[in-house]
Amino acid sequence: MSPATAPASLADHGNQGIKSPWLRRMAWASMLANIVIIGTGGAVRLTGSGLGCPTWPLCTPGSLLPTEELTWHSAVEFGNRLMTGVLSVLALAVLILVWRYRKQRPDLFALAWVMLAGVLAQAVVGGIIVITGLNPLIVGFHYFASILMVTVGTVFVMRMTQAPGPRVKVVKDSIWLTTTLIAVLSVATIFVGIITTGVGPHSGDANVQRTGIDAQLLAHMHAWPGYALLSVTVIGLILAYATNASTRKFFAALLVLQLVQVAIGIYQANFGLPPIAVGAHMVLAAILASITTAMIVRSSKPHSLAD
Repeated sequence: MSPATAPASLADHGNQGIKSPWLRRMAWASMLANIVIIGTGGAVRLTGSGLGCPTWPLCTPGSLLPTEELTWHSAVEFGNRLMTGVLSVLALAVLILVWRYRKQRPDLFALAWVMLAGVLAQAVVGGIIVITGLNPLIVGFHYFASILMVTVGTVFVMRMTQAPGPRVKVVKDSIWLTTTLIAVLSVATIFVGIITTGVGPHSGDANVQRTGIDAQLLAHMHAWPGYALLSVTVIGLILAYATNASTRKFFAALLVLQLVQVAIGIYQANFGLPPIAVGAHMVLAAILASITTAMIVRSSKPHSLAD
């Protein structure tokens, strides 16, 4: 049988990566769902619905669903819990679909396991948050872990279209350096932002004890790496277009989103942290992390395709 007439099942994991349309759809859906759950989790927190379902894994003692005695906060919290079920189904679908390629693509197989294990672990962390009465440190860890899940999903989506094997850099050292700095500063900005949110008014419930750290000081500390990130991105964009780097569009997208984030941050600081603005800030941070991850992956290629 010639390659031209070989069935797709034998030819869809060649030099151009896996071409299974269903795996591509499920991988994209899984990655995007991890961004969506950040939005629904933010809605829980920003509407004060963190204890809308006061027990875990059931919503109330003896009932999986919210009961008539509970309020609309219960529906918000229960809706976020349902998203965990959606994430689990999507992660399991990705694992099942990539199973046939586990020998040819051990990298994707490992990432699929990480995504499924991460979803299950996040469900447990969510339960711990409820049991501990919305401890702000655990809530912050929950958000940061969600960001990591988005990056893992992004790596899977990017890598599945490429061949396996050793990778080589395809951008100049100056571009690689700015890309690395962007990644480091993004982590720092998100991390300080999480700590800043831990002292703010949006705890998820009116009775939750905050950390007590100076909120104004943390707000400034959150802005410092943010402005450094913006500056490095501008430099990277100039260098990328000057050298015609393959990642120049990622730099441009990052710059636009960072400017939006700066505008939202200034708006929050001057108008008392409106919930909608805070929620948008949280979701956009996840999208920025995804684009940064995609840019890192695109900065290298499989050795066989690098020439």
